Amino acid sequence: MNLTVISSLDALCRQQACEDLAAAHPGSLVVLHDLMEDGLVVRRIFSGQILLEREETMLEHGCLSCAVRLDLVPSIDRLLENAKGTIIIGLPPAVPASAAVSALRRGLTRAATVDTVVLACSPDALEDHIWDSHTLFESGFTPAPEDERTPGEFLVGELAFADTVLLTEPDIVPPDPLGRERGLHLVRELAPHAEVAPDAAAVRPGQHRYADAVARTAPGNAHAPGSHARSSASPFATVFHRIERPLHPGRFRDALATLAAGCCVLRGQLWIASAPACRIAVQGIGPRVWLENLGAWPENNVPPKAGKQSANHDASAASVIAATGEDLDAAEFEQLLLSCQLTDEELVAGGEGLPLTQQTQPTRSTA
Repeated sequence: MNLTVISSLDALCRQQACEDLAAAHPGSLVVLHDLMEDGLVVRRIFSGQILLEREETMLEHGCLSCAVRLDLVPSIDRLLENAKGTIIIGLPPAVPASAAVSALRRGLTRAATVDTVVLACSPDALEDHIWDSHTLFESGFTPAPEDERTPGEFLVGELAFADTVLLTEPDIVPPDPLGRERGLHLVRELAPHAEVAPDAAAVRPGQHRYADAVARTAPGNAHAPGSHARSSASPFATVFHRIERPLHPGRFRDALATLAAGCCVLRGQLWIASAPACRIAVQGIGPRVWLENLGAWPENNVPPKAGKQSANHDASAASVIAATGEDLDAAEFEQLLLSCQLTDEELVAGGEGLPLTQQTQPTRSTA
């Protein structure tokens, strides 16, 4: 049995995507979950336009992960017993597809394959959502006030995990052709791996590769732009740089705001001289930029101490940063990064004398 998982930022995009996919695949079931205030989960199951089931469940902890684990997974497991066609799963708005797919893989007792993960997205609103500084709760996308993610954080994560982006245009939103074209360019730049489907009929099954999706969303992940065809008309581009020397904590801290300025998305891993044993992730989405200590470097991938070489040192243990934005100057970006690395004199000193107050700790802050 095949499962199609649909994530979205809002219920309108999800509704249109589910209805259109159901029409394109007669005989499929559509399962919709909505998380309301005070932990109320509403589950609806459709066959075509016919409502087969509507149930309300009150969760003790009304969080998104509980809704997935305690209601979604058991519901799909029950339906698998008699379902004949594809089951289309419309997740509650702002619920990450990665959480749902992981829970389904762990929790289902009957055979099923998640063969397609779709992000239902209105492209003309994408850039505005990325630069929205409000939380998902403040912007009205989730009833959970403790959810501190922004709309941009959710969408960028979904663009990385999904194998397909289904373009939607809710009827109540006036069309914006120029914004749509700009949003399409941004979608293709942020998700070069994904198929962009203009309508439900263009969504191809069997595109989901779970291991690849997990790798794309891993903190610290950054890759050089691939060979995907990029339109010369696109205002967006991705610059990628690799720095083989450790970074001076103070100089990098001072440069971070400049590096992030104008970037829709900034991502990568850092080798900081004051914390050489720690792999530090850098992530910037719209107005937010943060660092995260990922712990020790992977085995046989530990950077050598400043000024020393190691036969076991893997070249991937270096600072790697990718930035996506408009009118980015690759040479200027590289020069700013190079100015942050240790000088010859600092390398000879083995990184000694760096201020302890500038040692990198797990942190999340807005630039």
